[in-house]
Amino acid sequence: MFQNKKILVLGLARSGFACCKQLVKLKCKVVLNDSKEEKYLDKKQVEEIKELGVETIFGYHPKDLLDESFDFIIKNPGIRNDHEYVLKAKELNIPVINEVEFAYHLLPKNVKLIAITGTNGKTTTTTLTYNILKSKYKNTHLAGNIGYPLCSILDEIKENDILVMEISCQQLANLDKFNPNIAALTNLSPAHIDFFGDYDTYKKVKVKLFKNQTSSDIAILNIGNQDSIESTKNILSKKLYFSSHDEKDAYLKDDNLYYHDELIINKNDMFIKGNHNVENALVAITIAKLMNVETEKIKQVLKDFKGVEHRLELVDIVDGRKFYNDTEATNIKCTEIALSAFPNDEIILFLGGLERGQKFEELNPYLKNVKTIIGIGECRMRVKELGDSLHIKTFIYEHLKDGFKKAYQESKPNDIILLSPASASWDQYKECEERGAEFKKLVEEIKDGNN
Repeated sequence: MFQNKKILVLGLARSGFACCKQLVKLKCKVVLNDSKEEKYLDKKQVEEIKELGVETIFGYHPKDLLDESFDFIIKNPGIRNDHEYVLKAKELNIPVINEVEFAYHLLPKNVKLIAITGTNGKTTTTTLTYNILKSKYKNTHLAGNIGYPLCSILDEIKENDILVMEISCQQLANLDKFNPNIAALTNLSPAHIDFFGDYDTYKKVKVKLFKNQTSSDIAILNIGNQDSIESTKNILSKKLYFSSHDEKDAYLKDDNLYYHDELIINKNDMFIKGNHNVENALVAITIAKLMNVETEKIKQVLKDFKGVEHRLELVDIVDGRKFYNDTEATNIKCTEIALSAFPNDEIILFLGGLERGQKFEELNPYLKNVKTIIGIGECRMRVKELGDSLHIKTFIYEHLKDGFKKAYQESKPNDIILLSPASASWDQYKECEERGAEFKKLVEEIKDGNN
């Protein structure tokens, strides 16, 4: 399908880099175009693909670059579908796919493919699922939006292996034939409206995960999330349901997690806390049971699993204060989930970042235990308005580091100091992980200073 083709790779990053290397193995003529100047890109990546013979064009998108001589465009997921090259490709009848779709066609036979998406919880659920399956099956691989492009691990995957993937909405937007044997949707709520234009489009894109499934494939759905249920009503997959309220295929009852009425674990025996993590665990349990993993193995992983970095991550406890890094909470729903995880604790909350018109007032029912808000970033003035309207003590600072000392001063032993900003980080950082890393560094510094 791709052998000896001429292909434009649009965007470098991790996926574009891994894609170029695979394309060269297929003896393709590869052109890599990235709007960033070369000096801002990963030097080693650039050097390696140049040595492999990839033609590189950096700093702009030449108007005359794309013509009918190209067989495919493989686009970075972060590039929108209204990009000039994507629109021109449509005119020229050139297929536009992404790295996941490309790599999917190169998978060996009979790979058991498990794919997980959702507005929230997909990274934790994917990682947890991988860890459980890996505890029984050593031939289990992890890839996708979780930081490992599928192209980068293709050479490790053999026939009959197991592949667990996190799939983002941006990746789903350009998938065509991709078809997981087991697909899970953790939940749906408004997100990435700036990328897709409206919530309806976002929902339709998310449900593309199931579009190639048949009745022999399985869809795992959140019965308590009406948008998920409504959006998937016409899919052909066999449906299994999980719930933290009702007795379905996997469910929570009296603090115990069950699968088809078999007790798996008490939620208090899990290291990760919060109702959202119960639901994440129910998805992972369902997949594990479908894959015939023994209950004891599932239970042990659930006891030991400490979560994913930057997602409600317990950084440290300093003088009785618990510091949680939830920098991945880039939307309101994520922050609602984080606040719900601490129903009996007093909280100092870092809130704010990139101005995207977030409806901070939607947080009102979840702020009852928040005694202080530290507003940061571009939208900090609106955070101040929120705090003042609820009579919550609120301080604003442009930068996280400037508000950190105040957060500590406002706290007392047993308080939660929580970075869960309900905002993207691009006003000050390249990615939200940088914001989380800074928070963790500040925790370390205050701990060292107190010793």
